[in-house]
Amino acid sequence: MSASTDVRNEPDDTVVRIESDGIVLVGDLRAPSGRDRRGAAVLLHGGGQTRHSWRRTARRLAGAGWAVLSLDLRGHGESGWAPDGDYLLDAHVRDLRAAVERLGEPPVLVGASLGGMTSLLALGEDPGLARGLVLVDVTPRTERTGTSAVTRFMRAGHDGFASLDAVADAVAAYNPHRPRPRDPAGLRKNLRHRDGRWYWHWDPRMVAERQTTPETLDLNERRAVAAARSLRVPTMLVRGTGSDVVSRDGAREFLDLVPSAWYLEVEGTGHMVAGDDNDVFTGNLLAFLRHVAEDADGRAAGPERP
Repeated sequence: MSASTDVRNEPDDTVVRIESDGIVLVGDLRAPSGRDRRGAAVLLHGGGQTRHSWRRTARRLAGAGWAVLSLDLRGHGESGWAPDGDYLLDAHVRDLRAAVERLGEPPVLVGASLGGMTSLLALGEDPGLARGLVLVDVTPRTERTGTSAVTRFMRAGHDGFASLDAVADAVAAYNPHRPRPRDPAGLRKNLRHRDGRWYWHWDPRMVAERQTTPETLDLNERRAVAAARSLRVPTMLVRGTGSDVVSRDGAREFLDLVPSAWYLEVEGTGHMVAGDDNDVFTGNLLAFLRHVAEDADGRAAGPERP
């Protein structure tokens, strides 16, 4: 594994390139702005997103003393696409291990959806990989109707969009909790422009049948349950109250598996909770990170259980 860096125009923000399985993963490494360094955090986005979904969160975490690596998952954003189309969870876990190796210290893993499941499985298999875990709207048992809706949304864009307005309409239809942007130009960083049409900035093979068969999903669920039972680091689960992917029952089941976990529900948000109400999410994330930095035992009082 190898890594190189290129300095960006933003202060303390560096583009990092990490090799894993012959694929180059691209991330932003943001250094703490003050002298008191609290540790490191790795931010992993959900399927179909890019590292830019964490931009505001990364800045606030760096301002609070955390070195923050926001990574484009394989097949997403500026990261390379898997030549063999391998986007199974084991492949993402290998990539995460390479990213942690690049940091050179156990970080707090903060993962949304796909990024959260990757983080959970990686930590379950290697307890020393990280010093804390934050799962954003993902649990071992997710609602299949919700995950199917995500898959349908991702597949619906295979043929591209005629305009940025059409992209904004599609996002608004899928995620009514989030206001439609007045200026859809902000969506450009999540898109590629080719032959007069706009395409999502990820490999369409991400949602190939290989990744979404019932057998694969069942296996992932069993592995995630086992990983949750094995957790020994401070853990927080975040759920949007309008989520169709993580139900209250699913959250309760996770908290039964990890009784010491903090739990946060964010009102008026859905599956994209980290982006729907970024300030509320980030404020609570910072409180959890302070708890981790103080080396508490993971049982401090957090928000009430569902």
